[in-house]
Amino acid sequence: MSPLADLYQLSMAYGHWRCGRHRSPAAAELFFRRGPFGGSFALSAGLAEALRCLRAFRFSNADVAYLRSVLPSTTEDAFFEYLSTLDASEVTVSAAPEGSVVFPRVPFLQVKGPLLVVQLLETMLLCLVNYASLVATNAARFRLLAGPDVKLMEMGLRRAQGPDGALSASKYSYVGGFDSTSNVLAGKLYGIPVRGTVAHSFIMSFTSLEEVQPREVLPLAGGEPVDLVALAVSWLQRVCELLQTPPERAHRGELAAFVSYAVTFPRNFQGLLDTYCVRRSGLPNFCAVALALHQLGYRAIGVRLDSGDLAKQSKEIRRVLRICGAHFQAPWFESIPIAVSNDISEQSLEEFNREGSEIDMIGIGTNLVTCPLQPSLGCVYKLVEVNGSPCLKLTEDEEKMTIPGAKMIYRLSDAAGHPFMDLMALEEEPSPRAGQELAVRVLGQLGETSKVVPTTVEPLHRTYFRDGQVCEPLPSLTEVRTHAQLSLSLLNPAHRRLHDPQPYPVAVTERLHQLLTTLQQASQ
Repeated sequence: MSPLADLYQLSMAYGHWRCGRHRSPAAAELFFRRGPFGGSFALSAGLAEALRCLRAFRFSNADVAYLRSVLPSTTEDAFFEYLSTLDASEVTVSAAPEGSVVFPRVPFLQVKGPLLVVQLLETMLLCLVNYASLVATNAARFRLLAGPDVKLMEMGLRRAQGPDGALSASKYSYVGGFDSTSNVLAGKLYGIPVRGTVAHSFIMSFTSLEEVQPREVLPLAGGEPVDLVALAVSWLQRVCELLQTPPERAHRGELAAFVSYAVTFPRNFQGLLDTYCVRRSGLPNFCAVALALHQLGYRAIGVRLDSGDLAKQSKEIRRVLRICGAHFQAPWFESIPIAVSNDISEQSLEEFNREGSEIDMIGIGTNLVTCPLQPSLGCVYKLVEVNGSPCLKLTEDEEKMTIPGAKMIYRLSDAAGHPFMDLMALEEEPSPRAGQELAVRVLGQLGETSKVVPTTVEPLHRTYFRDGQVCEPLPSLTEVRTHAQLSLSLLNPAHRRLHDPQPYPVAVTERLHQLLTTLQQASQ
């Protein structure tokens, strides 16, 4: 992973080495400047992967040989010999726990170590956390819109930016609150629950009931095999009579596909209803096969819609399921899960909420994994200290101005447990205490002092990497997911809302503000 860097990182590394500054102690911070998707927050993700790459950081002989071919021919041999000895044994990394809610301009990862190594790590770390955090945040937004009870399935493998993008999307969508993925490899690698239904191509491949082979199913309680084709046909007559729809309008190829699937998976039968006509064909055919299985002791596990007015159709489907369940004495029928897909976006979920629906599960692909509303989180990695001296990037745009010095980050919460401010302080400053009045300067309002009294004060970062090793136990992916959902639940609703949220205040202490002012004046 060591060559995962932009060329200019190597050019700067050579410059530091030539000047004898390569071992100067340095500190850098990773953060984003604006809340993604118009919101106020992001979920931090990618930390575990970054730590694994740090532990393996070194240049192999083949890496060094390649770098000789791309750096100028005047580059000294001794520099390449030095690169071959590099590792991350002198690097320290502190970060917000993976899955934490983080806010614009607040560092959620800090790196300390020799200047040359700190500089070389920039692109790799940005690459590993930028998309991970973006897609986890996107997933969290879908979860907040869907509510806690609707199941969410990530199904973007075929639409993702390559196989590596697809695997990252599956992994970090799960962190953001999705329940499952269609991606089998992601399930294998990360232990994410894998789910799937059936495609229209399977339904369309059947044209008649004569194609169903085998035809028989053993009753769940035992006994002689039963011809499911004949049983389903008899149930179709009864269902169509109840629903007052002509049985000849039900597509026989679709019925054959449903029966074939049910024969293969009697314990996991589910129907895709919209290959032809939901009302006249898909729904009657599904009910007929599901009731035939019910007669044999089995229960269908769901239906799916992939086109049309999904909210409206879900309500009609639920109405029919209730009618059939009551009439045919199958009470469980009315609660058969209804799943939907079809280019689902945030706007789709808002429409479901506005119109009301009977949807139990939502499959989301393109608008989740490609993050079309904002394709990059825009994380940056900035040097804040070298040789114990604070560094400042000075610009007329205050948003792009860095906050100098190695820092501690504190999250201040109110009596209700809601975070209300993140506070940056110099490392040598005493920690703020709960119940203590604090004089702070809020970013964007640095000209005035504000007074706050936090009910609780919590350091945002933990030290995860020291002396070349991960020094803090890393949680499982499921534990990261749980932490993310807890972090989101603690947000004040004004900060959590997805549109026009209340800006979350980020502040600096008076001492840090004084340092910032001094450096600004010295640079003018």
